Amino acid sequence: MRHHAFVIEASANEGIEIAQKWLESELGLHAKGPSTRLGAGNPDVVTLRYGLFSVADARRVNEIASQAPISGSQKAIIIAASRAYHEAQNALLKLFEEPPAGTYLFLILPSLGGILPTLSSRVQVIKHEIRNTKSGKIKKHEINPAEEFMKASKEKRSAMIKKLASGKDDEQRRELRDEAIAIVDGIEAIAYSRGGLTSTDATALLSDVATLRGYLHDRSAPVRMILEHLSLVIPKNLS
Repeated sequence: MRHHAFVIEASANEGIEIAQKWLESELGLHAKGPSTRLGAGNPDVVTLRYGLFSVADARRVNEIASQAPISGSQKAIIIAASRAYHEAQNALLKLFEEPPAGTYLFLILPSLGGILPTLSSRVQVIKHEIRNTKSGKIKKHEINPAEEFMKASKEKRSAMIKKLASGKDDEQRRELRDEAIAIVDGIEAIAYSRGGLTSTDATALLSDVATLRGYLHDRSAPVRMILEHLSLVIPKNLS
């Protein structure tokens, strides 16, 4: 049985290339339309790029998916984002579980640490190798940042926190805050997916995670204090 929904762990450009190659090889569906000399895009291969993928963005994807293909019986929606809010992922659940006939869906994220178990259970997950653009060498995708944070020694974890709280300008601070949010989201996903936690431990951790994530969405969030608190509340049997 062919999958209709995929999540790809890769950079936006690499993930889009992977999705397009799959569509070409498996379905004969090309990203460019018949008039390739003019560079015309195929209207049945929709590529969407986002920074933070929101509930409003998920609604737009649902609307696009509900529309019939224009030039054939198949269509694809490729979504590339730096991060997807959990509420936005929830808004995609029904669509990713039962896409309209002939519709193929791809969600591309640089890290799958923040993917909800309820979404990952509905898709085929593809992890991609990352090319080091300076050396030209291929290296396997780095460890999940949430896993790395949890497994780190006290000293290494402190160094990670210091780095994430050391942005020099607004753009760098935003990027580092997004990394911190990815760690929080990833720990939440791990807590949901792993056994070994008592109900009391799980309830306390998930409550803290929800609160800390809310703080991190504030541009002036004290990232260092938030991650130091998170470090203290992670149960030992989770890490």
